Amino acid sequence: MANQRKVEIFSAGCPACDATVQLVQSLACPSCDVTVLDMNDPHVANRADTLGVRSVPAVVVDGQLADGCGGRGPDHQTLEAAGMGQPR
Repeated sequence: MANQRKVEIFSAGCPACDATVQLVQSLACPSCDVTVLDMNDPHVANRADTLGVRSVPAVVVDGQLADGCGGRGPDHQTLEAAGMGQPR
């Protein structure tokens, strides 16, 4: 759907990744199309590389790496600033 916000979560299946998946899912609205991607898949790792993902967990919203995805991972404010939870 054209009005959907594409949200990709790059995960390695670690506890920090699981917490990020839960955070994103708690913020998602009906406009959010959330996908969890496994970094152990070489195709996913290649896509992550093209998007600038250097560590996990990382969240990409509409093709843009959410600010704050380096170091501690994304937080609530970062994801809201990227549009999460705001219907289109």
